[in-house]
Amino acid sequence: MAKVYPNVAPTTANEKRRLFNSKSANDALDAQVVLTVWKKSLLFNCHGFTVYDGKGNLVFRVDNYMATSGNNGEIVLMDAAGKPLLTIRRKRLSLGDNWLVYEGETAINPRFLVKKHVNILNTKYLAHVSPASGSNKNAMYEIEGSYAQRCCAVYDEKKRRVAEIKKKESVGGVAFGVDVFRLIVDPEMDTSVAMAMVILLDQMFGSARR
Repeated sequence: MAKVYPNVAPTTANEKRRLFNSKSANDALDAQVVLTVWKKSLLFNCHGFTVYDGKGNLVFRVDNYMATSGNNGEIVLMDAAGKPLLTIRRKRLSLGDNWLVYEGETAINPRFLVKKHVNILNTKYLAHVSPASGSNKNAMYEIEGSYAQRCCAVYDEKKRRVAEIKKKESVGGVAFGVDVFRLIVDPEMDTSVAMAMVILLDQMFGSARR
């Protein structure tokens, strides 16, 4: 099986020279974070996600991911050391597929609300993200595309694309399948929030829901 994450450094003089000559172009891309998402937990017999950066370093992990959609389930996004970053909980007593995202493992003052978009006449839009409380109910982010095809984009309130989900291919051009894909995050968006969007899309549109 091909490597899930890129972890290859240039070893030849030609490769090093090529990278040096394109330094300015690389500098422009440095602000953009490219992550490899693997729909697999680090723990045996446990559902989850494992996320690596471009150097093959572990960035995020989800080990308590629940494939079921029970109202009492919660999903915790952790950093590489296991520290909780965000907790995702289904919103109780609400119509539709609505989720609240909290800071750390708290259960009060959610950061934002994510609603699944349901419209048989417009299937391009998948979900929208808005503040969980307060008078401002305008969308913070809109998500569109196809999660099943691993081809999605996240747009902010100014309609700027701030994150993308794309299929990942190995060096030989062989596709990994839908369980391994890329998450590309621009500097305008927090990478942990972008990963939370991935988790929620999988809850709303993953294989368990089809």
